[in-house]
Amino acid sequence: MPSAVSELPEAQLRGLAADYRAAVAVKRRRTALGLVILLAATVAAAWMGEVDLTKFAQNFWRFPSYFVAITPQLSLATLWHDLAEWMWGIKRWGGLLLDTLLIAYVGTLLGAVAGFTLCFLASANLVRSRTIVFIARRFLEFCRTVPEIVFALVFVLAFGLGPLPGVLAIAIHTTGALGKLFAEVVENIDQNPVEGVVASGGSWVEMVRYAVVPQVVSNFVSYALLRFEINVRGAAVMGFVGAGGIGQDLIEAVRKFYYSDVSAILVLIIVTVMAIDYITEGVRRRLIGREASR
Repeated sequence: MPSAVSELPEAQLRGLAADYRAAVAVKRRRTALGLVILLAATVAAAWMGEVDLTKFAQNFWRFPSYFVAITPQLSLATLWHDLAEWMWGIKRWGGLLLDTLLIAYVGTLLGAVAGFTLCFLASANLVRSRTIVFIARRFLEFCRTVPEIVFALVFVLAFGLGPLPGVLAIAIHTTGALGKLFAEVVENIDQNPVEGVVASGGSWVEMVRYAVVPQVVSNFVSYALLRFEINVRGAAVMGFVGAGGIGQDLIEAVRKFYYSDVSAILVLIIVTVMAIDYITEGVRRRLIGREASR
């Protein structure tokens, strides 16, 4: 039976082999150049950060030793008594945790609404004016570039201590983060429904309402839930600058070396965040599954 594989002429094979070797050589040079740049950037960052490996090695033991120090002393014979003594402030901490969750919830809600409004103005496929798109995108960049803790510190100086600075800080940062993500989703939609609404005489608002929103709403909700998870962790830190929540008690316990209180508060925060992550992850999976089944 004759072979179905035909051999190329020797000259053509040599040419293809030479092209292959040249392509491999180019790829290797690019990889080597990338590694050199990465190494140079690492060395420069270490120099600017005054990294001292000797000092790091000598003092690394302090990191695990702190966690050993805050570990509660629990005995099986007196377990309930030890747990009650460890969690002596559970009522107060539980209330502060609820404040933290509310700060994250309200901040996420306000930021999601603002990001939802601005994302359409930042989408180049919906807005013809390059100026409007440019301004909307730069504003969103500003909102998400400035750290939340900086916004919180500014608002504490403006409005005083309490949850309001934390809510405003999270809302502004969430506006920038979600606005960026929402705009990317909008720019990847199917344009046929948009063209249909425009062709039938619909206004820009009607086009967004009936042709864009139905395509993106599930992704928007999924991103908003993911952001809520992040904001719960962020809200726990807002208290470091007096912006409400459990963070204020945590930083006070750290500064005063109340080791058992530090570990108790950390455990409460970790358990709360894990529960929220688990719940929102299930909701996001259902939303993504419904969207994929369409």
